[in-house]
Amino acid sequence: MFKSSLQSCRFLNLSYFVRQFTSPKTVLCLYGQNHLRNHKYRFRNARIYSTQSDRHRQKAVIETTTPKIVLDKIKEEKMLPEEKIESGLSLLYQEKIMPYIRLARWDRPIGVYLLYWPCAWSISLASLSGTVPPTTTAQTALLFLVGAGLMRGAGCTINDLWDRDVDAQVERTKDRPLVSGAITQRQAIGFLAMQLSLALGVLLQLNCYSVVLGASSLVLVIIYPLAKRFTNYPQLFLGATFNWGALLGYSAICGSMDLSVCLPLYISAMAWTVLYDTIYAHQDKQDDARLGIKSTALTFGDHTKPALTASLAVSLCGLTLAGVNAGLNGWYYTGLGVYMLHAGRQIYTLNPDNPTDCADKFKSNSMVGLIILLGILAGGYQQYLDNREKHKGTETIDATRSCVFG
Repeated sequence: MFKSSLQSCRFLNLSYFVRQFTSPKTVLCLYGQNHLRNHKYRFRNARIYSTQSDRHRQKAVIETTTPKIVLDKIKEEKMLPEEKIESGLSLLYQEKIMPYIRLARWDRPIGVYLLYWPCAWSISLASLSGTVPPTTTAQTALLFLVGAGLMRGAGCTINDLWDRDVDAQVERTKDRPLVSGAITQRQAIGFLAMQLSLALGVLLQLNCYSVVLGASSLVLVIIYPLAKRFTNYPQLFLGATFNWGALLGYSAICGSMDLSVCLPLYISAMAWTVLYDTIYAHQDKQDDARLGIKSTALTFGDHTKPALTASLAVSLCGLTLAGVNAGLNGWYYTGLGVYMLHAGRQIYTLNPDNPTDCADKFKSNSMVGLIILLGILAGGYQQYLDNREKHKGTETIDATRSCVFG
């Protein structure tokens, strides 16, 4: 019987040990109580030992782990002098130079191309007379390319200064340098002054007529960023600003404008700008609607494709009229046919609710500018050769002479 009680007590003690945390105050028998106390004592010792061991391991990790700042310093000390210079230049570029490049959008040259193409069209049409040496034409074209880069950068800087509060609330623009704090407002104004000063230096290389004509576009450059606040068609203001080179390029070569060529060229370029920038604006239409920003993307809405088709028609008509008045041959109109197919495909396949598709379609318009330029060169090549032969030995650069430095 005593053996049976002992076994029972052991069984109960085991059960009690399992339930020690749910009913720790229950004592079933003297043996069980003593046995439990011994187990609790051993359990506590083991737990204390484990905790001390954990702390020891943590201390060992802390004492043996080298902080990142120390590792970076060691790595820097092991660098060769050439590697240190390269690393320093890379850091300088990323932190001090890159924010200004991003502010002017020079890291995205598509805008420079779109600004330059109308200038190149106009310069090419003006050169068909053959009265200006080819080297002068090439120098003028290069000068306009530099000017396009500077004025596009200045326009983007002005735009970001006007819209920094709005950009902070738009997903696509919230990381721009003025919004993120990479550049202060004062620094941006200084950078703008530098760009405009350099652009003025480029402009002063042209004849007096062109200097006055070019300077008059500055009003549009300043007003355009505000247009989205007071008109439903800000893309028209952009077109008027962006394509001033369609007038300026011709006057830079000839000393004046032939309105029968320049005016339809300018209007057609404006319509082209409305086409590609409406596609671009569809990327931000939800944010624009929320913030009360106006654009042709919102104005056209569900009628975007018919409106873009109408813009394409106006552009083609203007380019056709300019080509007829300039005396271009059939190769030019072949180029216009390629432009029509390219732009028509853009409109037909456009998904205005897909920002990625809109961005891709917008970027492809740089190819349109090249197509039209090649059409002008091919359509006027024979005329140019004939005029060069006609004016051989009598070429003059008087019309292209600088108003200030000439």
